[in-house]
Amino acid sequence: MTDLITAEGLKKLETEYHQLWRVERPKVVQGVSDAAAEGDRSENAEYIYGKKRLREIDRKLKHLGSRLKVLKVAGPPTNLNVISFGCWVTYEDEDGSERCYQLVGPDEIDVTAGRISIDSPVGQALLHKKLDDEVIINRPNGELVVYITGISATRPKR
Repeated sequence: MTDLITAEGLKKLETEYHQLWRVERPKVVQGVSDAAAEGDRSENAEYIYGKKRLREIDRKLKHLGSRLKVLKVAGPPTNLNVISFGCWVTYEDEDGSERCYQLVGPDEIDVTAGRISIDSPVGQALLHKKLDDEVIINRPNGELVVYITGISATRPKR
């Protein structure tokens, strides 16, 4: 697992951690405390749900805390002649369809926002390639041949 992250990705994880620790968790703890004060806990849905939610929050905080300790912020890509971590890559497939993705670490994957893992099959296929290179992406339903049409440090305008 890659321990690299973009500065934007790190800020997002830190914000999530602080939101859970300073806002969500205290609110849930208060709700559990209030529900416990009502008496019989075995049939108290608010108490049972609150305890479950508290375990979920604590599990997420533990995960985020351990990741935040080991993550290293990668600076913006400087050599845009070769695809590397953090680059936005535009490619065209055999049908002329164009796609654009940023290669990021596993902690900031968001395919709908165009961010794919550098460790994914697509990320691995694109890594270290150059503009105009032909790249073969191995997919479960067969190979896809694509051509690199753009490499940039920021998301290209569409």
